[in-house]
Amino acid sequence: MVSLKLQKRLAASVLSCGKGNVWLDPNETVDISMANSRLNIRRLVKEGLIVKKPMATHSRWRARQVHEAQRKGRHPGYGKRKGSREARLASKVLWMRKMRVMRRLLRKYRELEKIDKHIYKETYMKVKGNVFKNKRLLIESIHKLKNEKKREVLFDQIVAIKVIAKDSKEQKVVPNEERLSQPIKFMC
Repeated sequence: MVSLKLQKRLAASVLSCGKGNVWLDPNETVDISMANSRLNIRRLVKEGLIVKKPMATHSRWRARQVHEAQRKGRHPGYGKRKGSREARLASKVLWMRKMRVMRRLLRKYRELEKIDKHIYKETYMKVKGNVFKNKRLLIESIHKLKNEKKREVLFDQIVAIKVIAKDSKEQKVVPNEERLSQPIKFMC
C-alpha cells in the first residue's frame, strides 16, 4: 500500500478543507501517488479521482420536535426549569394583565351605558382591591348590583303607587260621606 499522506495534505490545501474531508479514489492509488504538486492534484480533482466530501449535516429535526412539544406545554417539570417562579412569569405581570382586562371591561360597559358611573366607581375600587379573581366573577357581580338597583327602584315605585292609591281612596271616601250626610230629595 502506497502512502498518500502528501497527496492528502496537498488536496486539503487545494480544496480548502480538512484532511478528513478529502476522499482519494482507492482504485486509482497509483495515479494519485504520482501526483506530487498542487498542479497535479488540481488535475486529479478535475478528473474526479480526488473529491471533497460533503459537509455532514447536523439535523435540527429533533430540536424542532421538542420545541413544538414545549410550545404545547409539554416538558415543564422541575428538571427543565432554570429561573425561579417569579423570574419565569412575574406576579406583577400577571396582576397587570388581570387589572387591564377588568378595567377594559368596566370602561366598555360604561361607554355602552350598561352601568352608570356609581356602579363603575364601586366595581373599579373593588377590582383594585383584588375582590374579583377573574373577569367572569366581575361580570356576575355587575349583574347582581344591577338587579339590586332595579329591585330598589321597583320597590320605590310600588311604595309610591300604594301611597297614591291610598290617597285617592281617601279622597273617594270623603265625597261619599258628604253625600250620605245630605238629606235625600225625592223628585216627584
